[in-house]
Amino acid sequence: MPEIQSILVTGANGQLGRSLKAIISDYPQYAVTFANREMLDLSKPSSIEAFFKINTFDLIINCAAYTAVDKAESEPKLADAINHLAVKQLAKIAAQQQAKLIHISTDYVFNGQQFRPCVETDEVDPQGVYGQTKLAGEQALLQEMPINALIIRTSWVYSEYGNNFVKTMLRLGAERESLSVVCDQVGAPTYAGDLARAIMTIAASEQFKQEGINSQLYHYSNEGVCSWYDFAKAIFEKNGINCQVLPIETKDYPAPAKRPHYSVLNKNKVKNLYKVGVPYWKEALQLCLQRLNGNKLDSELNP
Repeated sequence: MPEIQSILVTGANGQLGRSLKAIISDYPQYAVTFANREMLDLSKPSSIEAFFKINTFDLIINCAAYTAVDKAESEPKLADAINHLAVKQLAKIAAQQQAKLIHISTDYVFNGQQFRPCVETDEVDPQGVYGQTKLAGEQALLQEMPINALIIRTSWVYSEYGNNFVKTMLRLGAERESLSVVCDQVGAPTYAGDLARAIMTIAASEQFKQEGINSQLYHYSNEGVCSWYDFAKAIFEKNGINCQVLPIETKDYPAPAKRPHYSVLNKNKVKNLYKVGVPYWKEALQLCLQRLNGNKLDSELNP
């Protein structure tokens, strides 16, 4: 297999895609194509086929996904098309082109009923359509690409970009005197900037460049553990927002999709093999808020 020179990033307008774009200048050795939905629509097999008829890459980083967890319950076919069938098609194409593939998956493949950090070999038992389609994508990829692929499961992703929990809390916190936030779902937030850096660390590593590496599952989130309630409290405290956070239980906040109660991910495997950095979640949050506030100041100075 040739040295990795050309990279495709799918889901270019998503949180992770935009976070990768923000750091890619640190990796001038790669020619990187960022494909948005207009260029490459993963819900349409014909779009995927047409795109790869005229494009080849050494590495595909699949950041695209159907991530609307609740909406997936009423749109199972669309979620399956993007999270499962498209991943299977991408894996087939990568194998044909002798490309490597890094695919992003989720903590929702677990049922959240055990109370220790999940390792990659733990039993999977997704509780809703989103988790089921993401698991089907993992399984299809590993079947199509027993070598040269890597799956990274992550959790609670947020960033400066798009819609996410941090930005929602900042908006609601500025509008309201109090907010009720679920306190009995426990996990680890993941700053997309840190995940992007981890992905590129792996892609640039000598180990990943080896030919014929067995396809593997890895876990990545920021270090530490918190509930959504803890996360909201930290967002307000670090940003100086005077909004009271009230803890509520999951049963008091009904939603179409069932969430895992405990989905902390054990990161030892990826840390040991690829020496990736895993910052503490509060430090990562601080950095994201600084960047958000900096962007806000920039927009105020340059309207």
